[in-house]
Amino acid sequence: MVAPSYIKKNISIAWPLALNALLMQSMLMIDTFLVSPLGEISLAAMGIASTIVAFIIGIQMALANGTQLVLSRAVGSGVKASLAKGFWSGMIINFSVAALFLILLQVFDHQLITMLAHDDSLYHEINQYLSVSQYLVLFNAVTQVIISLFNSLGRTKTPFKGYLIEMPINAVTSYFLINGFASFSGMGLKGAATGTLFAITIRMIYLLLCVHFSDDIELPFKKHLQGLSISIKNHFIEVFPIAANMTILSIGATIYQLLYSQLNINAYVAITLIMPWIRSGTQFITAWALSSAISISQAIGSNKMDDLVSNVDTSIRIAVGISIICSVFFFALSFAIEHIYPDLDPETYLALATIAPLYIFLPIVRGYNTVHGHVLRALGKTAAVFKINFTGQWLISIPLCAIIIMSLGGSVFWAFAIQPIEEIVKAFPFRHLARKSLKEFNAEKAKKLMYD
Repeated sequence: MVAPSYIKKNISIAWPLALNALLMQSMLMIDTFLVSPLGEISLAAMGIASTIVAFIIGIQMALANGTQLVLSRAVGSGVKASLAKGFWSGMIINFSVAALFLILLQVFDHQLITMLAHDDSLYHEINQYLSVSQYLVLFNAVTQVIISLFNSLGRTKTPFKGYLIEMPINAVTSYFLINGFASFSGMGLKGAATGTLFAITIRMIYLLLCVHFSDDIELPFKKHLQGLSISIKNHFIEVFPIAANMTILSIGATIYQLLYSQLNINAYVAITLIMPWIRSGTQFITAWALSSAISISQAIGSNKMDDLVSNVDTSIRIAVGISIICSVFFFALSFAIEHIYPDLDPETYLALATIAPLYIFLPIVRGYNTVHGHVLRALGKTAAVFKINFTGQWLISIPLCAIIIMSLGGSVFWAFAIQPIEEIVKAFPFRHLARKSLKEFNAEKAKKLMYD
């Protein structure tokens, strides 16, 4: 029997995480809305440049998720020195990765933009936006690790408040910097990037002040210099597979989109329209999986693992329940899609109706895999999770999708069906590894994870 306190604790951690993710997506939508009056060239340039930056930020967030597990174990152990070492190790790794990407962007920006830009005007706009937005990675490195710290403490509302502060500042500042005010003529697209940079700086300051004024957080750097290099090494070994996992999944999603672009235009538009809904709807599943990983990591750190198996089972059942609710929402969406997008071609509506059973079913199996993946990471199986995802996506699903579209000329149904098929392929090894890992997990294995 699982204590209600476990479920209540996970819910209190999960809901701010879900809203954080939705707010992040909303900020991109606001930027798009503000830039749209500048015309198609500016919109295309922002789309290309923000994709580059978003890719780097995604890797940083994956690294921070790994740091979150380390810090959660430290919180569970109650050893403040472990929390401090884990925090500074995560900060050094994340900031170093940010600095490396920033240098690469500055050295190879011309080659990268030339490869992506179709004409001189697009090149100029991308360069303008990227000249400012590239510095987001430095500020994001700091904020993501601090967010991981608060999440590991179970104080997910603090980062959520940070996003609530950042969002209106970003919108207002970007509007005036884009369009100008009084005698200031505005910066155009560059103003959007500058507004975003200003807003994330404010959020970073807010988070730093929250750390400074928190009585229960002590992070002295000099005191923990001894042994920090070993901590960084062990920390990196654990979090690198998580970052690699995110990278291959992100690139895989891009490959899917490139393959789908080879379908007829109506099929491609249908998939493009439905994907943001899928990403938004599954945020609640991901938030629950993350909160479960935090709670399990805290339990491992405190060496209170009597209820570990039952807690994991509960997390899986609730994740499936949330996934079913998400599927019901998508079922309702399938009937409302014509009203949400009223001016599409009949062939596009037909394509949307064709893939409806697939995107309705997809959250169930994806939610099942998501919670298993995060639980396994909490148990220290980050490399194994990477192998399952890599095999399922890159060795099976993407080649199969390419064959269906490029060789067999398959329909939109079978092309999109590869996504749920990929999740089904991964579900069996995820479940087997989770059962095996839980059965073998003991105090000795928990101790090995506590390398700080």
